[in-house]
Amino acid sequence: MKGLILEGGAMRGMFTCGVLDVLMEQGIRFDGAAGISAGAVFGCNYKSMQPGRAIRYNLRFCKDPRYGSLLSWIKTGDLYEADFCYRLLPEQLDPFDRDTFAENPMEFYVGATDIRTGRAVFHRCTNGGESDLKWMQASASMPLISRPVETGNYLLLDGGISCPIPYRYMECAGYHRNLIVLTQPLGFVKKKTSALPLLRFSMKEYPALIRAMAVRHRLYNRQLEEIAKREALGHAFVIRPPKPLGISRTEKSPAELERVYRIGRETAGEKLDELKRFLDRRTLCQTTAQPFTFRR
Repeated sequence: MKGLILEGGAMRGMFTCGVLDVLMEQGIRFDGAAGISAGAVFGCNYKSMQPGRAIRYNLRFCKDPRYGSLLSWIKTGDLYEADFCYRLLPEQLDPFDRDTFAENPMEFYVGATDIRTGRAVFHRCTNGGESDLKWMQASASMPLISRPVETGNYLLLDGGISCPIPYRYMECAGYHRNLIVLTQPLGFVKKKTSALPLLRFSMKEYPALIRAMAVRHRLYNRQLEEIAKREALGHAFVIRPPKPLGISRTEKSPAELERVYRIGRETAGEKLDELKRFLDRRTLCQTTAQPFTFRR
């Protein structure tokens, strides 16, 4: 089966939006997709088949204080006001096509971090309704600037803490012809977070989360190494920025958002023929899919 795997990265996700819009315009389809953080909240538009929506509402609302501001954080506890982002925007301001989302047979998975265990948990989004949006919110809720999201029996935060790039999850689910969209260039090495002391103080009741954050950089760097091996062997196709995107995680400049979106479109256009050949191959050497575990 053909899979689409989407890394997060906050507003680096504008690169992903550019890539996905080109793929949608070209009619490229996948059997399933998995998104983490920005990869989830922007990638859901692939299942609802709404090219242009993510860049449109980001350009329109990037300066709105409800969409990423200190004022929002002080008033609500969330840098990105939850009611605005996950109710008002998709229901009224730039409607999310829930009917198409539900009718599209492509499976769509969202990953978040259970802060009680420090492990990744995944949810299959089926109809784009309140429950699905709650999981997307959880996946994109960054520590310290977002409140944990409660849904079902889980208390969740950013999926990038425990599973930054969900390629092994998709392989274990039976997807072996995978496109992986990254938001960092080849050769990037992640460093240990400098926010760990503050996290240890503010989230001290969740020691498993703190442990996960302490080794997140090692997990991420190992994932990049494994993905590079899969790419070299032809087991996966990777689209990544040609160089560092140089954009803030909470970028408010429309020009910067548009610039990074255009880089995504250009990169996808350059890779398009090669990607089509990869997806059309009749045979593909499969990786050995071990049960999905949480190694650090």
